[in-house]
Amino acid sequence: MVEFFAMHPWALPAAIFLGRICDVSLGTLRIIFVSKGEKRIAPVIGFVEVFIWVVVISQVLSQANDLLSFLAYAGGYAAGTYIGLRIEQRIGFGFVKFRIFTARKGASLVARLNESGFGSTVIRGQGAVSEVDIVETVVSRKDSKAVEKIIDEFDAKAFCLLEDIRAKQLGIFARRQSLLQRK
Repeated sequence: MVEFFAMHPWALPAAIFLGRICDVSLGTLRIIFVSKGEKRIAPVIGFVEVFIWVVVISQVLSQANDLLSFLAYAGGYAAGTYIGLRIEQRIGFGFVKFRIFTARKGASLVARLNESGFGSTVIRGQGAVSEVDIVETVVSRKDSKAVEKIIDEFDAKAFCLLEDIRAKQLGIFARRQSLLQRK
């Protein structure tokens, strides 16, 4: 392998860059899974992450002695962080709570959300200017865009808070098709 890197001086920085992208992306996902309480997948991801890191760092320490390799290491870290976050957004793992403050009748929004399979609750409240209805619903992150669309169609001026949920128990949640059911 040393001969290959000697013959192709660009290969070591490229391998370092790609290795760092992989291990940092996995590290980002591992942290997210740990924060969500996923006790089974986080250690597996951590094992693969550290294995890649050890391989990359051993190459950096034994062979890489030029600025390009060091820049590839740092660049791979930055790119891996970005890619890890993008992957996490795409898989949409976990749940979020929408808290919607509206001057309109919250029961109508609850009805719309329930029709779409999202359980929700309305609470009457006093805002700074007038009475408001507060509608809360907990949904899969994958369903967030659909809920945002329902809220916007109901009341484009509604004030909406979005909170990350670590765990949920019971409740009404929209059914999602499995990959086999979609085909």
